[in-house]
Amino acid sequence: MKIKFFIAGLLGVVSATTAYAQKGELSNAQDAYTKYSAFKAAPNVALPSLNTAKTSIDKAAANAKTATMPQTYALQAAIYATLAEKDTVKTTSEPLFNTATEAVKKAKEADTKGEFKSLIDDANRNLAQYKLSEGVKEFKERKYDLAYGSFDIYRQIFPDDTNAVYYTALSATNAKNYNAALTNYNHLVTLKYSNNASVYFDMSNIYLASKDTTGALKSVAEGIAKYPSNGDLRKRQIELYLRMGRQKEVIAQINDAIANDPKNKLLYYYAGLTYSQEAEAVGKAQAKTKDQAEKDKLEVTKLDYFQKSADVYKKALEIDPNFFEANLNLGYDLINPAIDTYNAANQLPSSKQKEYDAAIAKSATLFDLAKPYLLKAVEINPKSIDALSNLKTYYIGKKDMANANDTQKKIDALK
Repeated sequence: MKIKFFIAGLLGVVSATTAYAQKGELSNAQDAYTKYSAFKAAPNVALPSLNTAKTSIDKAAANAKTATMPQTYALQAAIYATLAEKDTVKTTSEPLFNTATEAVKKAKEADTKGEFKSLIDDANRNLAQYKLSEGVKEFKERKYDLAYGSFDIYRQIFPDDTNAVYYTALSATNAKNYNAALTNYNHLVTLKYSNNASVYFDMSNIYLASKDTTGALKSVAEGIAKYPSNGDLRKRQIELYLRMGRQKEVIAQINDAIANDPKNKLLYYYAGLTYSQEAEAVGKAQAKTKDQAEKDKLEVTKLDYFQKSADVYKKALEIDPNFFEANLNLGYDLINPAIDTYNAANQLPSSKQKEYDAAIAKSATLFDLAKPYLLKAVEINPKSIDALSNLKTYYIGKKDMANANDTQKKIDALK
């Protein structure tokens, strides 16, 4: 009996020693990972510590007595996530990532007291970085579906990280996964993202790609309510109203705004933009019309819109003479009638020389009305191809081919 008692006692000591040894491996893993974290800037010291940590945590995870401990899961998650983030070979890094992901889930369930939150946070940061790097690579390779999947995992780890949400939305858009894109963009505008005005614009693009003009207008209206001075959103709203045949609403809105803020140059600019776009729409209708009487009637309407546009652009320039867009568009508005008159003159038969001379003289006068604004636009922004192209048109209309060719050289240099 004494012998049996002694043997039983000895087995108990062996069992306790084994358990203690495994807890020792857990402690070793913790110490090694802590050392790695402290010496990240010194790879020669840090990397061996990380490998030691992996060896120890593997032993602790393989033992039944320590495998399900919260610390084991948390350390395994942190160590494996770090190894995955550092491994640039997908075939070896992906298994590390998967192990770390599963360990994070188990650690969150087991760590009810939050004792190992810092380890879980470390793991999540490295898992997110792994998927971020993977997503960027896939996006550059135009593998947008894969990029969306990678960024979406990054986003799930950090659901309120603005970059995570934006990258997910952007890749979803390129993958034509419009529902996912809109879901993420709608979340992004609730966060403190620095460029949310452009997000509303991007959402309008997605709605338009889905042939949902109403949705596009709604997103633009929401954006303008938050960012009333954003030019892109204002311009898009005008475009949408015009597309929907709601020009009067645009003008009414802008005129009301001008009445409340008469020194706001942008409001006059938007009014000019609306009138000029309406003039272009009339011009397109005119080109399709075969009846000459109807063409003449549309010509009067078109010129009236261009004149109204020019008038409000001039008001914008009274406030700011160096307003590039107003100078550019005013020059365009004024040069359009000159071009029409010039082209009409060149359509006359040779027998109508007197009429031709009169039309060319009239076009020259009209071209000169545009000249100051065309030159000013180029002066303000000499790298604008639009401004240079308008100026080149002026020189051609004035039969000044030397300056026209010189301007074309400047355009070619920019291209």
